[in-house]
Amino acid sequence: MPILSKEAAQALLKKVLAHSKADECEVLLFGGESSNVRYARNAVSTSGASSKSMLVVSSAFGKKLGTATINEYDDASLEKVVKRAEELARLAPENPEYMSVLGPQQYATASATYNKETAAIDPAYRAEAVAQSLSITKQNHLVAAGYLENNVGFSAMMNSKGLFAYYNSTDVNLSITVRTEDGTGSGYAAKAYNDVTKLDIKKESSAAAMKAVGSKGAKALEPGKYTVILEPAASIVLLENLIFGMDARSAEEGRSFLSKAGGKTKLGDKLMDDSVTIYSDPWHPDMPTSYYNFDGRPQEKITWIEKGVVKNMYYSRYWAQKDNVKAVPSPDAFIMEGGTDSLEDLIKSTEKGILVTRLWYIRSVDPQTLLFTGLTRDGTFYIENGVIKHPVKNFRFNESPVIMLNNVEALGKPERAVSGESGASAILPPMKLRDFTFTSLSDAI
Repeated sequence: MPILSKEAAQALLKKVLAHSKADECEVLLFGGESSNVRYARNAVSTSGASSKSMLVVSSAFGKKLGTATINEYDDASLEKVVKRAEELARLAPENPEYMSVLGPQQYATASATYNKETAAIDPAYRAEAVAQSLSITKQNHLVAAGYLENNVGFSAMMNSKGLFAYYNSTDVNLSITVRTEDGTGSGYAAKAYNDVTKLDIKKESSAAAMKAVGSKGAKALEPGKYTVILEPAASIVLLENLIFGMDARSAEEGRSFLSKAGGKTKLGDKLMDDSVTIYSDPWHPDMPTSYYNFDGRPQEKITWIEKGVVKNMYYSRYWAQKDNVKAVPSPDAFIMEGGTDSLEDLIKSTEKGILVTRLWYIRSVDPQTLLFTGLTRDGTFYIENGVIKHPVKNFRFNESPVIMLNNVEALGKPERAVSGESGASAILPPMKLRDFTFTSLSDAI
Protein backbone atom coordinates (compact mmCIF):
# COMPACT_ATOMS: atom_id res chain seq x y z
CA MET A 1 0.00 0.00 0.00
CA PRO A 2 1.36 3.48 -0.84
CA ILE A 3 1.40 6.25 1.75
CA LEU A 4 -2.20 7.40 1.77
CA SER A 5 -3.24 11.03 2.01
CA LYS A 6 -5.71 12.11 4.66
CA GLU A 7 -8.53 12.08 2.13
CA ALA A 8 -7.66 8.63 0.76
CA ALA A 9 -7.36 7.15 4.25
CA GLN A 10 -10.69 8.66 5.27
CA ALA A 11 -12.42 7.21 2.19
CA LEU A 12 -11.04 3.72 2.87
CA LEU A 13 -12.06 3.77 6.53
CA LYS A 14 -15.59 4.90 5.63
CA LYS A 15 -15.82 1.94 3.26
CA VAL A 16 -14.81 -0.44 6.07
CA LEU A 17 -17.29 1.01 8.56
CA ALA A 18 -20.11 0.70 6.06
CA HIS A 19 -19.91 -3.09 6.50
CA SER A 20 -20.27 -2.95 10.30
CA LYS A 21 -23.34 -4.37 12.04
CA ALA A 22 -21.88 -4.21 15.55
CA ASP A 23 -23.00 -1.91 18.34
CA GLU A 24 -19.66 -0.12 17.98
CA CYS A 25 -16.80 -0.41 15.52
CA GLU A 26 -13.39 1.22 15.39
CA VAL A 27 -10.90 0.89 12.55
CA LEU A 28 -7.17 1.67 12.65
CA LEU A 29 -5.03 1.95 9.53
CA PHE A 30 -1.23 2.05 9.43
CA GLY A 31 1.21 2.21 6.53
CA GLY A 32 4.91 2.85 6.10
CA GLU A 33 7.94 2.58 3.86
CA SER A 34 11.45 2.11 5.22
CA SER A 35 14.87 2.05 3.56
CA ASN A 36 18.27 1.41 5.09
CA VAL A 37 21.94 0.81 4.58
CA ARG A 38 24.20 -1.04 6.98
CA TYR A 39 28.00 -0.86 6.99
CA ALA A 40 30.67 -2.76 8.88
CA ARG A 41 34.46 -3.05 8.75
CA ASN A 42 34.51 0.17 6.69
CA ALA A 43 32.34 -1.19 3.89
CA VAL A 44 28.65 -1.43 3.06
CA SER A 45 27.36 -4.86 4.04
CA THR A 46 23.64 -4.67 3.27
CA SER A 47 20.97 -2.33 2.00
CA GLY A 48 17.27 -2.84 1.86
CA ALA A 49 13.78 -1.46 1.74
CA SER A 50 10.42 -2.57 3.05
CA SER A 51 6.81 -1.52 2.80
CA LYS A 52 4.13 -2.55 5.24
CA SER A 53 0.56 -1.77 6.12
CA MET A 54 -2.16 -3.08 8.40
CA LEU A 55 -5.83 -2.48 8.99
CA VAL A 56 -7.27 -3.36 12.41
CA VAL A 57 -11.01 -3.71 12.96
CA SER A 58 -12.43 -3.81 16.50
CA SER A 59 -16.12 -4.66 16.80
CA ALA A 60 -18.15 -4.67 20.01
CA PHE A 61 -21.53 -5.98 21.07
CA GLY A 62 -22.07 -4.52 24.51
CA LYS A 63 -18.84 -5.28 26.39
CA LYS A 64 -17.92 -8.23 24.13
CA LEU A 65 -15.05 -7.22 21.84
CA GLY A 66 -13.51 -8.91 18.80
CA THR A 67 -10.52 -7.73 16.78
CA ALA A 68 -9.28 -8.83 13.34
CA THR A 69 -6.45 -7.56 11.15
CA ILE A 70 -5.73 -7.62 7.43
CA ASN A 71 -3.32 -6.18 4.85
CA GLU A 72 -5.47 -6.62 1.74
CA TYR A 73 -7.78 -3.80 0.74
CA ASP A 74 -10.08 -5.04 -2.01
CA ASP A 75 -13.81 -4.81 -1.31
CA ALA A 76 -14.25 -8.52 -0.56
CA SER A 77 -11.36 -8.53 1.93
CA LEU A 78 -12.65 -5.45 3.73
CA GLU A 79 -16.08 -6.99 4.15
CA LYS A 80 -14.54 -10.27 5.31
CA VAL A 81 -12.37 -8.69 8.04
CA VAL A 82 -15.35 -6.82 9.50
CA LYS A 83 -17.40 -10.03 9.62
CA ARG A 84 -14.49 -11.85 11.26
CA ALA A 85 -14.19 -9.20 14.00
CA GLU A 86 -17.92 -9.47 14.66
CA GLU A 87 -17.79 -13.28 14.83
CA LEU A 88 -15.01 -13.08 17.40
CA ALA A 89 -16.90 -10.46 19.42
CA ARG A 90 -19.95 -12.72 19.68
CA LEU A 91 -17.76 -15.57 20.97
CA ALA A 92 -15.80 -13.43 23.44
CA PRO A 93 -16.60 -13.11 27.15
CA GLU A 94 -17.62 -9.69 28.41
CA ASN A 95 -14.70 -7.39 29.18
CA PRO A 96 -15.49 -5.52 32.42
CA GLU A 97 -12.96 -2.81 31.49
CA TYR A 98 -14.29 -2.19 28.00
CA MET A 99 -14.73 1.51 27.26
CA SER A 100 -17.11 2.73 24.58
CA VAL A 101 -15.37 4.36 21.62
CA LEU A 102 -14.95 8.12 21.71
CA GLY A 103 -16.99 10.54 19.69
CA PRO A 104 -15.43 13.27 17.50
CA GLN A 105 -12.52 15.05 19.17
CA GLN A 106 -11.12 18.55 18.88
CA TYR A 107 -7.49 18.27 17.81
CA ALA A 108 -5.03 21.13 17.74
CA THR A 109 -3.18 21.81 14.51
CA ALA A 110 -1.11 18.81 13.52
CA SER A 111 2.52 18.87 14.59
CA ALA A 112 5.26 19.03 11.95
CA THR A 113 6.00 15.30 11.98
CA TYR A 114 6.28 15.09 8.18
CA ASN A 115 9.24 16.57 6.30
CA LYS A 116 9.46 16.57 2.50
CA GLU A 117 13.25 16.38 2.40
CA THR A 118 13.24 13.32 4.64
CA ALA A 119 10.50 11.67 2.57
CA ALA A 120 12.63 12.23 -0.54
CA ILE A 121 15.73 10.39 0.76
CA ASP A 122 16.89 7.96 -1.93
CA PRO A 123 19.71 5.40 -2.36
CA ALA A 124 22.04 8.09 -3.66
CA TYR A 125 21.64 10.09 -0.43
CA ARG A 126 22.32 7.03 1.72
CA ALA A 127 25.37 6.05 -0.34
CA GLU A 128 26.82 9.56 -0.07
CA ALA A 129 26.11 9.65 3.68
CA VAL A 130 28.01 6.40 4.24
CA ALA A 131 30.86 7.64 2.05
CA GLN A 132 31.16 10.76 4.21
CA SER A 133 31.17 8.69 7.37
CA LEU A 134 33.75 6.21 6.14
CA SER A 135 36.04 8.94 4.79
CA ILE A 136 36.54 10.08 8.38
CA THR A 137 37.24 6.64 9.82
CA LYS A 138 39.51 5.54 6.98
CA GLN A 139 41.58 8.73 7.14
CA ASN A 140 42.16 8.11 10.83
CA HIS A 141 42.88 4.37 10.46
CA LEU A 142 39.75 3.41 12.37
CA VAL A 143 37.08 0.80 11.73
CA ALA A 144 33.40 1.75 11.56
CA ALA A 145 30.10 -0.07 11.74
CA GLY A 146 26.87 1.85 11.30
CA TYR A 147 23.23 1.85 10.34
CA LEU A 148 21.28 4.55 8.51
CA GLU A 149 17.52 4.24 8.12
CA ASN A 150 14.82 6.56 6.82
CA ASN A 151 11.07 6.08 7.21
CA VAL A 152 7.87 7.64 5.97
CA GLY A 153 4.50 6.56 7.27
CA PHE A 154 0.94 7.42 8.16
CA SER A 155 -1.65 6.46 10.74
CA ALA A 156 -5.41 6.96 10.68
CA MET A 157 -8.42 5.93 12.74
CA MET A 158 -12.19 6.19 12.46
CA ASN A 159 -15.08 4.82 14.48
CA SER A 160 -18.84 4.41 14.33
CA LYS A 161 -19.38 7.48 16.53
CA GLY A 162 -17.81 9.81 13.98
CA LEU A 163 -14.25 10.16 15.28
CA PHE A 164 -11.58 10.54 12.62
CA ALA A 165 -7.88 11.27 13.07
CA TYR A 166 -4.90 11.17 10.71
CA TYR A 167 -1.25 12.05 10.76
CA ASN A 168 1.80 11.33 8.64
CA SER A 169 5.44 11.31 9.67
CA THR A 170 9.02 10.95 8.57
CA ASP A 171 12.22 10.16 10.40
CA VAL A 172 15.86 9.40 9.76
CA ASN A 173 18.08 7.50 12.19
CA LEU A 174 21.85 7.09 12.30
CA SER A 175 23.93 5.01 14.69
CA ILE A 176 27.67 4.49 14.35
CA THR A 177 30.26 2.61 16.37
CA VAL A 178 33.93 3.26 15.65
CA ARG A 179 36.77 1.03 16.87
CA THR A 180 40.53 1.39 16.74
CA GLU A 181 42.25 -1.13 14.46
CA ASP A 182 43.49 -3.15 17.45
CA GLY A 183 39.98 -3.21 18.94
CA THR A 184 40.98 -1.61 22.25
CA GLY A 185 39.22 1.74 21.73
CA SER A 186 35.57 2.35 20.91
CA GLY A 187 33.34 5.37 20.26
CA TYR A 188 29.67 5.80 19.50
CA ALA A 189 27.17 8.34 18.23
CA ALA A 190 23.45 8.14 17.42
CA LYS A 191 20.89 10.67 16.24
CA ALA A 192 17.28 10.63 15.06
CA TYR A 193 15.31 13.46 13.47
CA ASN A 194 12.05 14.11 11.63
CA ASP A 195 13.95 16.58 9.45
CA VAL A 196 16.99 15.14 7.63
CA THR A 197 18.55 18.60 7.22
CA LYS A 198 19.33 18.51 10.96
CA LEU A 199 21.44 15.35 10.61
CA ASP A 200 25.17 16.07 10.31
CA ILE A 201 26.82 12.81 9.22
CA LYS A 202 30.37 14.14 9.41
CA LYS A 203 29.87 15.66 12.86
CA GLU A 204 28.48 12.45 14.37
CA SER A 205 31.10 10.26 12.68
CA SER A 206 33.87 12.56 13.88
CA ALA A 207 32.54 12.48 17.44
CA ALA A 208 32.51 8.68 17.45
CA ALA A 209 36.00 8.59 15.93
CA MET A 210 37.37 10.96 18.57
CA LYS A 211 35.90 8.81 21.35
CA ALA A 212 37.44 5.68 19.81
CA VAL A 213 40.93 7.19 19.68
CA GLY A 214 40.58 8.71 23.14
CA SER A 215 39.38 5.48 24.78
CA LYS A 216 42.36 3.38 23.68
CA GLY A 217 44.51 2.06 26.53
CA ALA A 218 41.91 2.32 29.28
CA LYS A 219 43.07 2.01 32.89
CA ALA A 220 41.26 0.21 35.69
CA LEU A 221 39.63 2.36 38.35
CA GLU A 222 38.19 1.02 41.58
CA PRO A 223 34.39 0.70 41.62
CA GLY A 224 32.51 2.94 44.03
CA LYS A 225 30.49 6.13 44.13
CA TYR A 226 31.71 8.84 41.76
CA THR A 227 30.72 12.21 40.42
CA VAL A 228 29.70 11.47 36.83
CA ILE A 229 28.88 13.45 33.73
CA LEU A 230 26.32 11.56 31.69
CA GLU A 231 25.99 12.50 28.05
CA PRO A 232 22.37 12.46 26.78
CA ALA A 233 22.92 9.09 25.03
CA ALA A 234 23.76 7.66 28.46
CA SER A 235 21.03 9.22 30.60
CA ILE A 236 18.13 8.60 28.20
CA VAL A 237 18.15 4.84 28.81
CA LEU A 238 17.46 5.46 32.51
CA LEU A 239 15.12 8.41 32.22
CA GLU A 240 12.86 6.73 29.66
CA ASN A 241 12.10 4.07 32.27
CA LEU A 242 11.08 6.81 34.69
CA ILE A 243 8.83 8.83 32.38
CA PHE A 244 7.25 5.88 30.59
CA GLY A 245 6.62 4.29 34.00
CA MET A 246 4.40 7.06 35.36
CA ASP A 247 1.19 5.06 34.99
CA ALA A 248 -1.47 5.83 37.61
CA ARG A 249 -2.89 2.31 37.72
CA SER A 250 0.51 0.72 38.40
CA ALA A 251 1.10 3.28 41.14
CA GLU A 252 -2.26 2.72 42.83
CA GLU A 253 -1.90 -1.05 42.63
CA GLY A 254 1.46 -0.90 44.42
CA ARG A 255 3.59 -1.91 41.43
CA SER A 256 5.59 1.24 40.77
CA PHE A 257 8.08 3.73 42.15
CA LEU A 258 5.12 6.12 42.53
CA SER A 259 3.26 3.75 44.90
CA LYS A 260 2.42 4.43 48.54
CA ALA A 261 0.84 2.17 51.11
CA GLY A 262 -2.94 1.82 51.04
CA GLY A 263 -3.31 2.37 47.30
CA LYS A 264 -2.04 5.94 47.47
CA THR A 265 0.52 7.50 45.16
CA LYS A 266 3.33 10.04 45.20
CA LEU A 267 1.45 12.47 42.96
CA GLY A 268 2.29 15.90 44.33
CA ASP A 269 5.36 14.68 46.22
CA LYS A 270 8.82 16.13 45.73
CA LEU A 271 11.06 13.26 44.65
CA MET A 272 13.93 15.02 42.87
CA ASP A 273 16.19 18.06 42.83
CA ASP A 274 14.70 21.52 42.21
CA SER A 275 16.51 21.67 38.87
CA VAL A 276 14.51 18.74 37.42
CA THR A 277 11.58 19.67 35.16
CA ILE A 278 10.38 17.17 32.54
CA TYR A 279 7.48 17.65 30.14
CA SER A 280 6.10 16.39 26.84
CA ASP A 281 5.01 18.55 23.92
CA PRO A 282 3.75 17.08 20.61
CA TRP A 283 4.44 20.41 18.90
CA HIS A 284 8.03 20.88 20.04
CA PRO A 285 9.88 22.12 16.92
CA ASP A 286 12.88 19.84 17.47
CA MET A 287 10.86 16.72 18.30
CA PRO A 288 7.26 16.80 17.02
CA THR A 289 5.13 13.71 17.69
CA SER A 290 1.58 12.53 17.02
CA TYR A 291 -1.17 14.89 18.18
CA TYR A 292 -3.45 12.02 19.20
CA ASN A 293 -3.16 8.87 21.27
CA PHE A 294 -3.80 5.37 19.89
CA ASP A 295 -7.35 5.42 21.31
CA GLY A 296 -8.15 8.81 19.77
CA ARG A 297 -7.59 11.06 22.78
CA PRO A 298 -5.91 14.38 21.93
CA GLN A 299 -2.33 14.72 23.11
CA GLU A 300 -1.40 17.86 25.03
CA LYS A 301 1.66 19.61 26.34
CA ILE A 302 1.96 18.13 29.85
CA THR A 303 4.43 18.73 32.66
CA TRP A 304 5.22 15.43 34.38
CA ILE A 305 7.81 16.65 36.87
CA GLU A 306 8.16 20.32 37.86
CA LYS A 307 11.07 21.42 40.02
CA GLY A 308 11.36 17.89 41.34
CA VAL A 309 7.63 17.49 42.13
CA VAL A 310 5.49 14.79 40.47
CA LYS A 311 2.79 16.87 38.76
CA ASN A 312 0.99 14.31 36.56
CA MET A 313 0.62 10.61 35.87
CA TYR A 314 -1.02 9.09 32.82
CA TYR A 315 -4.39 7.38 33.05
CA SER A 316 -6.17 4.96 30.74
CA ARG A 317 -9.77 5.91 30.10
CA TYR A 318 -10.96 3.03 32.29
CA TRP A 319 -8.76 3.92 35.24
CA ALA A 320 -9.56 7.63 34.94
CA GLN A 321 -13.29 6.81 35.06
CA LYS A 322 -12.72 4.66 38.15
CA ASP A 323 -10.84 7.49 39.88
CA ASN A 324 -13.15 10.19 38.51
CA VAL A 325 -10.25 12.15 37.02
CA LYS A 326 -9.23 13.29 33.56
CA ALA A 327 -7.92 10.55 31.24
CA VAL A 328 -4.35 11.60 30.45
CA PRO A 329 -2.56 9.69 27.64
CA SER A 330 1.05 8.60 27.99
CA PRO A 331 3.62 10.70 26.11
CA ASP A 332 5.36 9.65 22.90
CA ALA A 333 8.57 11.50 23.84
CA PHE A 334 9.79 13.83 26.58
CA ILE A 335 11.89 16.94 27.18
CA MET A 336 14.01 17.74 30.21
CA GLU A 337 14.93 21.34 30.87
CA GLY A 338 18.57 22.19 31.43
CA GLY A 339 20.98 25.09 31.48
CA THR A 340 23.29 26.84 29.04
CA ASP A 341 26.60 25.11 29.80
CA SER A 342 28.22 22.91 27.19
CA LEU A 343 29.54 19.43 27.92
CA GLU A 344 33.02 20.94 27.94
CA ASP A 345 31.92 23.46 30.59
CA LEU A 346 30.68 20.64 32.81
CA ILE A 347 34.00 18.84 32.43
CA LYS A 348 35.96 22.01 33.31
CA SER A 349 33.92 22.43 36.50
CA THR A 350 34.69 18.89 37.74
CA GLU A 351 37.51 18.31 40.23
CA LYS A 352 37.30 14.52 40.06
CA GLY A 353 34.78 12.47 38.13
CA ILE A 354 33.94 10.16 35.27
CA LEU A 355 32.58 11.06 31.83
CA VAL A 356 30.17 8.44 30.45
CA THR A 357 29.37 8.35 26.74
CA ARG A 358 26.80 5.59 26.82
CA LEU A 359 24.97 3.14 29.08
CA TRP A 360 23.56 -0.10 27.73
CA TYR A 361 22.17 -3.56 28.54
CA ILE A 362 19.77 -1.95 31.01
CA ARG A 363 17.93 -4.41 33.27
CA SER A 364 15.48 -3.83 36.10
CA VAL A 365 16.58 -4.77 39.61
CA ASP A 366 13.68 -3.37 41.68
CA PRO A 367 10.63 -1.80 39.95
CA GLN A 368 9.37 -0.22 43.16
CA THR A 369 12.52 1.86 43.62
CA LEU A 370 13.22 2.00 39.86
CA LEU A 371 16.67 0.49 40.45
CA PHE A 372 18.48 -0.58 37.28
CA THR A 373 21.75 -2.20 36.40
CA GLY A 374 23.76 -2.00 33.19
CA LEU A 375 27.18 -1.23 31.74
CA THR A 376 29.13 1.72 30.41
CA ARG A 377 30.58 1.44 26.91
CA ASP A 378 32.09 3.25 23.92
CA GLY A 379 34.13 5.81 25.83
CA THR A 380 34.43 6.16 29.60
CA PHE A 381 36.94 8.73 30.88
CA TYR A 382 38.48 9.90 34.15
CA ILE A 383 38.33 13.66 34.82
CA GLU A 384 40.72 15.46 37.18
CA ASN A 385 40.93 19.21 37.79
CA GLY A 386 38.64 19.98 34.88
CA VAL A 387 40.56 17.93 32.31
CA ILE A 388 40.06 14.45 30.85
CA LYS A 389 43.16 12.63 32.11
CA HIS A 390 42.74 9.16 30.60
CA PRO A 391 40.20 6.53 29.55
CA VAL A 392 39.02 4.03 32.15
CA LYS A 393 37.78 0.48 31.87
CA ASN A 394 34.05 0.06 31.69
CA PHE A 395 31.91 -0.40 34.78
CA ARG A 396 28.74 -2.18 35.77
CA PHE A 397 26.43 0.20 37.63
CA ASN A 398 23.44 -0.04 39.96
CA GLU A 399 21.42 3.16 39.97
CA SER A 400 17.89 4.52 40.11
CA PRO A 401 16.97 7.55 37.97
CA VAL A 402 14.97 8.84 40.95
CA ILE A 403 18.05 8.82 43.20
CA MET A 404 20.19 10.04 40.31
CA LEU A 405 17.96 13.09 39.83
CA ASN A 406 18.26 13.87 43.53
CA ASN A 407 22.02 14.22 43.11
CA VAL A 408 22.16 16.84 40.37
CA GLU A 409 25.11 19.22 40.54
CA ALA A 410 24.71 20.87 37.13
CA LEU A 411 22.76 20.52 33.88
CA GLY A 412 24.00 21.53 30.46
CA LYS A 413 22.27 22.63 27.29
CA PRO A 414 19.57 20.14 26.17
CA GLU A 415 19.88 18.31 22.86
CA ARG A 416 17.93 15.61 21.06
CA ALA A 417 19.05 12.06 21.88
CA VAL A 418 17.93 8.60 20.85
CA SER A 419 17.85 5.57 23.15
CA GLY A 420 20.16 2.71 22.26
CA GLU A 421 17.75 0.41 24.13
CA SER A 422 14.23 1.29 22.91
CA GLY A 423 14.86 3.63 19.98
CA ALA A 424 12.75 6.33 21.67
CA SER A 425 13.75 9.98 21.36
CA ALA A 426 14.05 12.66 24.02
CA ILE A 427 15.56 16.11 24.46
CA LEU A 428 17.94 16.00 27.41
CA PRO A 429 20.82 17.99 28.88
CA PRO A 430 24.20 16.50 29.75
CA MET A 431 24.09 15.94 33.50
CA LYS A 432 26.68 16.30 36.23
CA LEU A 433 25.66 14.05 39.11
CA ARG A 434 27.26 13.12 42.43
CA ASP A 435 27.42 9.66 44.04
CA PHE A 436 26.67 7.55 40.98
CA THR A 437 27.17 3.91 41.97
CA PHE A 438 29.59 1.73 39.99
CA THR A 439 29.59 -1.81 41.40
CA SER A 440 32.25 -3.68 39.41
CA LEU A 441 34.60 -3.55 36.44
CA SER A 442 33.96 -4.94 32.97
CA ASP A 443 36.60 -6.06 30.48
CA ALA A 444 34.31 -5.32 27.55
CA ILE A 445 35.33 -2.44 25.28
